[in-house]
Amino acid sequence: MANFIPAPLHRALMPTAHKLRHRWRIWRGTPIEAVSVVVTNLNGDVLLLRHSYGPKVWALPGGGLKPGEDPAECARREVMEELSVKVTNVQSLGTIAEELSGSPHTAHLFSAMCNARPKPDGREVDEARFFPSHSLPEPLGEVTRRRLSVWKKRGTGDGG
Repeated sequence: MANFIPAPLHRALMPTAHKLRHRWRIWRGTPIEAVSVVVTNLNGDVLLLRHSYGPKVWALPGGGLKPGEDPAECARREVMEELSVKVTNVQSLGTIAEELSGSPHTAHLFSAMCNARPKPDGREVDEARFFPSHSLPEPLGEVTRRRLSVWKKRGTGDGG
């Protein structure tokens, strides 16, 4: 939804828009591509956020690829749009083939660095902060849990 809609109204509409998008994806079954970004600071803390829509869980920043968009550029764009911070040292951790919302889904997973304090956009994101990688908050979304597992296995995270 466009930024010309006042943030409180945008936030109020997001749950309905999320449900409609979910149903649309189930009906269409069209393949989807998106990015997820494991952002850490110099201490190794992980940046997690809570969306204004969907399940009330802690999640990673990310979002859908635009047609023809480079996945690494999408990762940078999504973090900037959602949290108003630039990330550096963006590195691919590979892709994950899965099914989300009843559609085939390809998730491009990245790691990145950022030492700036996140500023949630107040539209899509209600809250965002860094957590020690050994003490992540609950509830942690299952999709996020799977992505963090890949990150840790790649030796990028604590315990890898």
